[in-house]
Amino acid sequence: MTRGPDRIRVAAVQLQIVRPASFAAWADRIADLVRDAADTGADLVVFPEYGMLELTGMFEDAVAADASRALAAIDTVLPEALGHFAGLAARARVHILAPSAPEPGPDGRLRNVARLYTPAGGVGAQEKIVMTRFERDPWGIVGGGPVRVFDTALGRLGVAICYDVEFPLIARAMVEAGAEFILAPSCTDTLAGFHRVRTGARARALEGQCVVVQVPTVGSAPWSGTLDTNRGAAGFYGPSDDGFPDSGVIAQGPLDVDHVLVADIDRAAIRRVRTDGQVLTVAHWPDQGGGGNPPSVVVRLD
Repeated sequence: MTRGPDRIRVAAVQLQIVRPASFAAWADRIADLVRDAADTGADLVVFPEYGMLELTGMFEDAVAADASRALAAIDTVLPEALGHFAGLAARARVHILAPSAPEPGPDGRLRNVARLYTPAGGVGAQEKIVMTRFERDPWGIVGGGPVRVFDTALGRLGVAICYDVEFPLIARAMVEAGAEFILAPSCTDTLAGFHRVRTGARARALEGQCVVVQVPTVGSAPWSGTLDTNRGAAGFYGPSDDGFPDSGVIAQGPLDVDHVLVADIDRAAIRRVRTDGQVLTVAHWPDQGGGGNPPSVVVRLD
């Protein structure tokens, strides 16, 4: 249920990592989450980074507990899992950012990819640009690209996966391509990691005069070699300016528990602060000097 072109409702799924008994059990749980979010009037449902690795719990203990084997095994169920999200987007009439997963590219190397599904059947993919230390070694996941902005019925949005939201030029490239809000799915195993991503998300909202939505995995999964510990809380962050809370915090979820945080994004308020805010950080960005930004590719999703 969309409230019009200027106001959209987003459901941020703090995904509690559980070991699924089967693919069917996992699919039913995901369907319940999407249906519950749609029942709140959500136009967009956002899942966290690496949430797809929950499916490795279907495999035998030795595979689930070994990161290298788990990363290889997820590819055997990923097409069906992604198809499930595409079907849910169509049936529930919502946009869905599915949980990201490591996917092998044409060169055989793994990249961390988040896919956005629209109710009309559109699909877009954003690869994580900058890898963390553990993704580089021992996981062997490499950085991807380009930076994309998705032109949807909800407006233009970007996806800055976890560590990427800590780098200002990535978000700036999205803003320059017209993004009004940025989704930041995350997966962090310490409170320090959660707060690094949260700080980055708030900074990008300030610089880009936009709304950034952080969405983490949560909970303990001792059976998993990839998602054993997950700390964080979902949050919606905007600029500290007219039409937004003074703190810039639009909504904040509870720490480390299974929860769906729902909030509205006012696109008209974003446009107002960019043209007539107390400060004009987007317009004044070039005044700081320095080099250029990475280019963005705009992808139309119907």
